[in-house]
Amino acid sequence: MAEFNSSMIEDFSDIWVFCEQRDGKLMPTDFELISEGRKLADQRGSKLIGLLLGDNVTELAKELGGYGADKVIVCEDPALAVYTNEAYTNVVCDMVMERKPEVLLIGASNIGRDLGPRCAARLHTGLTADCTHLDIDMNTYVDFLDKNSNVDVASTTFKMEDVNMKMTRPAFGGHLMATIICPRFRPCMATVRPGVLKKADFDQAKADACEIEVVKPEINAADIHEKVLEVVKEAKEAVDLIGADVVVSIGNGASKDVETAKKLAQDLADALGGGVVGASRALVDAGLMDADRQVGQTGKTVHPKVYVALGISGAIQHKAGMDHSELIIAVNKNENEPIFEVADYGLVGDLFKIVPEMIEAIKAQ
Repeated sequence: MAEFNSSMIEDFSDIWVFCEQRDGKLMPTDFELISEGRKLADQRGSKLIGLLLGDNVTELAKELGGYGADKVIVCEDPALAVYTNEAYTNVVCDMVMERKPEVLLIGASNIGRDLGPRCAARLHTGLTADCTHLDIDMNTYVDFLDKNSNVDVASTTFKMEDVNMKMTRPAFGGHLMATIICPRFRPCMATVRPGVLKKADFDQAKADACEIEVVKPEINAADIHEKVLEVVKEAKEAVDLIGADVVVSIGNGASKDVETAKKLAQDLADALGGGVVGASRALVDAGLMDADRQVGQTGKTVHPKVYVALGISGAIQHKAGMDHSELIIAVNKNENEPIFEVADYGLVGDLFKIVPEMIEAIKAQ
């Protein structure tokens, strides 16, 4: 094993993405992270490398190249077929210690949230969890602040030569955004919330040009104290907010009759071509909607073709979770609510009266 000192930051280079697979299938977050990693690598002038662990998964690697990876390192072993913390942590840390990447990105899935902190502790570096935005280039970061914050960019002095990764995430329950850097140790590590980064278009030429390196990792059975005996999948209705083309969300304005509002929202989503029902944090916190339907900084970030907000005021943490939707329609009794600031179309009135009329008008077309 090569000598490893996380404080010798000059020894580190390249952008790495941990690519999660389950049952021999890549996760959607992999493509989002590879696409974002390509931007970061271009900003830094470095290579983008995917790290894929599993058993008999080499054939998956080329697809990662199609979204921007220059190279994919595939670590294959039967012990990696199903995720276990110890085996995956050992292999990821061994690869990082040997190759010394400057940045390591991990999706904030259940697996990523388990793996990331363990690796960061072992590598003696920092980890920013649940990020929603990443930058390396300072000009790009300042532009992000100018468009998405109340920072007076014109009168603020920035250290423009800073090449640390700027990792932005919601803090204090989503009421503010914090940007964190890791200036003294490498790799800079971040887990990134699924759905917040835009997936690039697949490029077959890039996939064909992607270099694949297969590595047989050193896994000592004596170091692995956990074993997966059986995987039992919970029989639960899936709610795919992130992948939906149409999302109709209900908020506090629906609290007087949530069941009726849910039915109206689903009927509207169906009329718009099929979609799913989301919710604001207020309804989730009140126990009126399931947490897996929450849209916002502390829930899921969505960017569907059509987003409809019913009875939602539009607090900053909710808007940050949906404001990149292609078309936004808002219905609210109060014409001064901030949701109308991001809406393409706004309807002022009672959602229980307006939504049935919307459904009938859409069906008539």
